[in-house]
Parts: sequence; C-alpha cells; structure tokens
Amino acid sequence: MYICMDIGGTAIKYGTADANGVLITQDAVPTEALSHGGPGIVQKVCHIVESLRGDAAEGVAISTAGMVDTVSCTITYALPSSIPNYTGTNWRTVIEGRFSLPCSVENDVNCAALGELWKGAGKGAKSLFAITVGTSIGGCLIVDGHVVHGTSASAGEIAYMRVPSGRLHENCSATRLVKDVERTKALPEGSLDGKQVFALLDEGDASAKDAVEALIASLADAITNVVCVANPDCIILGGGIMAREAVLRPLLEARLRERLVPSVYGATKVAFAATQNTAGMLGALYHFLQEHRVRS
Repeated sequence: MYICMDIGGTAIKYGTADANGVLITQDAVPTEALSHGGPGIVQKVCHIVESLRGDAAEGVAISTAGMVDTVSCTITYALPSSIPNYTGTNWRTVIEGRFSLPCSVENDVNCAALGELWKGAGKGAKSLFAITVGTSIGGCLIVDGHVVHGTSASAGEIAYMRVPSGRLHENCSATRLVKDVERTKALPEGSLDGKQVFALLDEGDASAKDAVEALIASLADAITNVVCVANPDCIILGGGIMAREAVLRPLLEARLRERLVPSVYGATKVAFAATQNTAGMLGALYHFLQEHRVRS
C-alpha cells in the first residue's frame, strides 16, 4: 500500500493506493497555504502520513505545486505569493527522516500528465503533451513513459510561451476568462468564477461567448506551437474549465483546423482529461513506482 499526496494551493488531496493504481481511500484537507505557508504544509502532510502509514505503507508519493528537483525531492522554487516559505523544503528529509519510508516528489502538472498516461486519456500513447488550464496554465511533455524535464527542469512551462495575444498565462486561464467577463459587464473583481461564466455562456450571454472564444484562440495557438515542435501522439487538456468538453471541443477543433496543415491536423489527437481530480495522486504514484522500479 502506498500513501499518495497531491499538494495544491487550495487543498491537499490524499489517499492510499495499491501498486496497480487502484485507490483504496481518498480524502482532502485545506492547504491554507497563505496563512501557514510551507511549514504548515509539512505539518499537515506529516499528520496525514502518521494517520495512514500503519504497518502496510511501502512509500509516500507526492505531487506538489512548485518547481521540483526530483532527484533530491526538494522544492526549488514556489511563488511566495502562492505558497510562502515553501522554497527549499526537502521532502526526502521530512518523510524518510521522520517515518523511515521511501518517497518521491514531482511537480503537480507533471503528475497530472502521468496520471492520464497511466489511467486516463493518454493510455497507450508513446508521447503526449498535457495542458492544464486553471488559475494559470501549465504543460508537460512525456516521451516513452517519462517526463521530459529539460536542462533547467522547465520543459513544458508553456505559461511563458509567446502567442499572438501576448504571454500565454496572461491570455489563457480561468483567471483571465473570469476577469474578461467581469470587465465587460462592469462587475467588481471577484464577482464571478469559472462555473458562473459557463452558466452565462449556456444562457447565450455575449460577453461570456466572446471571452471563451478568446481563450480558445490562445489555447489553439499554444497547441499549434507544441505540435510544430514536439509533434506528440496526443494532446490532453485538463483543469477545471476543460471539463466542459461538449462546449469547448467544437470551438477548439475549428481553430486548430485554421492553424495546422491538413495532414498534421488529421494526425493530432486532442483528448480531454479522464482522471480529473485523481490525476495528481495517480501520477505521483506512477512516478514513485518508476523511481523505485516497482512497476506492476
């Protein structure tokens, strides 16, 4: 049995799973990142491990926000505005030192991609590029079952990619989507969330329609760039607002047809994430099993 963690800015999802990726238990606690920072997260994780380890735990698999050195299990950088005092946290020292259990740590977007490769929309793909659209936007390239990290562990950081509308993270995120609709409707900041924007879209609201179409145009530009550079078997789209596949797929396919030559468009499979809220935990476990060569 393995203990799996998915540490995000809002919640810490956790549970136990077997080596086949079957989740046995699942739960979550608030991260309280801004009020308690990195030390508070360490305290919460240790409490969870203590409560779950029993006699059967074989290791701890962690997915986390922030830039990660997967060799040393260290958080090399976390935005102070998102998780203060988290940079420098060494999870190996924490987990192995306190509980004598092996651990692994990987970035949350990378884990979500690994989860989709193992149990979701990417099963069977030799290469895939996963894009997570949330508060910001992130990406991960996987080739032959392994994350491509790059020289500075920043491969897949498409938030900083330039597209015609500017930097991608400034134009393609739930944050931008909501702000665009609030601005058009002259609403105070914080009046809406992503679900409310899509509810407006369902009602035929013009401002919501324009904002969603602008987001999809920037996303199509990013996918076009990725396909031109990496040409993966599959593009997988995840994140809260990507759950509306029925609405988004026709818009996205139309934009991709405009941007890609027919032979490339026809060969590019676009899939929407299948594992949803469990992707991070499953990907963390997949990474742990890779690192410790315990693949079933």
